[in-house]
Amino acid sequence: MPRVCHFTGKKTTTGHKYTLRGKAKYLGGVGTKVTGKTKRTFKPNIQKVTAVVDGVPQKVRVSTKAIKSGLVVKPIKRKYAYRPDTQA
Repeated sequence: MPRVCHFTGKKTTTGHKYTLRGKAKYLGGVGTKVTGKTKRTFKPNIQKVTAVVDGVPQKVRVSTKAIKSGLVVKPIKRKYAYRPDTQA
């Protein structure tokens, strides 16, 4: 299965890792220079969560950002026994 969030669509992206040489200007140097660029991947923090999707609890892969922002609705933990209202 791919590493993709079910709600936000976040997935693995690519970028570069830069190798630097030199001392930063604000520290008294002449500035940093890029001496190398290497390909790398940025992976989203994906968790397997039981969520309510279309009224049915399902196991889905979700990013932590979606969980924190409230996009994921979790099912109720327990189904308690039915108690009829007793009117006195």
